[in-house]
Amino acid sequence: MSRRCELTAKAPQVGHKVSHSNIKTKRRFLPNLCNVTFISDALGRNVRLRVSTNALKSVDHNGGLDAYLLKARATALSPRALELKRAIEKKLGDQPAKQAS
Repeated sequence: MSRRCELTAKAPQVGHKVSHSNIKTKRRFLPNLCNVTFISDALGRNVRLRVSTNALKSVDHNGGLDAYLLKARATALSPRALELKRAIEKKLGDQPAKQAS
């Protein structure tokens, strides 16, 4: 399993660990990932994603998973999240047509 956020595409970064004597050693800065279950109102089901804590705050700020995915660029999303976005757009696209008739 890759260490990449499924919503924001945050991935490990490379840098130096610098000792007191200024010796530089390569190291990796890993993103803070956690497994979270989101509730999709449009799809009416729970969705498990591996996201960064920063993405958790962003989803909460935007008003839920559905609103976040609709605003997000497709290039930043994982294939699973992109599939969810398309399903939500399809579901919400059908909804106003049913209300009008």
